[in-house]
Amino acid sequence: MDWAGTSVDYGCFAPVAAFLESFAEIGMPVDEASVRAHMGLSKIEEVRALFRIPAVSQAFRSKYGRDFNEEDVQSRYAAFQKVLFSTLEKYSEPIPGVVETVSALRSQGIKFGSTTGYTGKMMEVVMPAAAAKGYVIDNCVTSDCLPAGRPSPYMIYRNMCDLAIPSRFSVLKFGDTIADIREGVNAGVWSVGVILGSNELALTREEVESMPEPELKHRMLEVRNRMYAAGADYVVDSMQELPALIDSINQRMDQQGIR
Repeated sequence: MDWAGTSVDYGCFAPVAAFLESFAEIGMPVDEASVRAHMGLSKIEEVRALFRIPAVSQAFRSKYGRDFNEEDVQSRYAAFQKVLFSTLEKYSEPIPGVVETVSALRSQGIKFGSTTGYTGKMMEVVMPAAAAKGYVIDNCVTSDCLPAGRPSPYMIYRNMCDLAIPSRFSVLKFGDTIADIREGVNAGVWSVGVILGSNELALTREEVESMPEPELKHRMLEVRNRMYAAGADYVVDSMQELPALIDSINQRMDQQGIR
């Protein structure tokens, strides 16, 4: 399980707002679409990716008379963290259906690990806040002490070690960003994308509920296509579909003799 946009923070707004504010402080033209396009990476890597956007690097060069450097990256990352830490608890509300679905699957003996673009310190805020609202997982891995974050597979492998999972075929990666999908693909596990509440759909719950159905369906189809193009094995509208999907995957593995 991913966190923001998948299990908590409907629409994945906490990190988006923090990135926008931290770059606005130095007058850089970073917009929401650019931020969301790189969502799912570790946050320091997303800062680097935003600086590498041609319009941003050119604007920085024009304003400061030089190219950006690692000191600039670290400065924006520090600003990002300052904004994010002030709002993280506010964005810890579980996405509708997640708590109930986790409970149903856990009763079947399924374990819940998690990967995230957040750091360990950030998760020290998010996890207890989410737990107070009913969302509890069995294991949380961040990329702080690993070779890399998404789309590399290391966080998934660490979860497998921590939870004593012997086969990659017994693992399903569930997430709302393209980086999530690629993380699952690179780990060789079942990679499943979710649309409603996701960073890719980029809508609040109220916007989803008020949007004319043809427009919403069109936007959802665009997200579905992007996720499949990134290598997703399956894409679901919401987490409520996960129990039935897991049953289907188990049947598929039984038929193919995979375990």
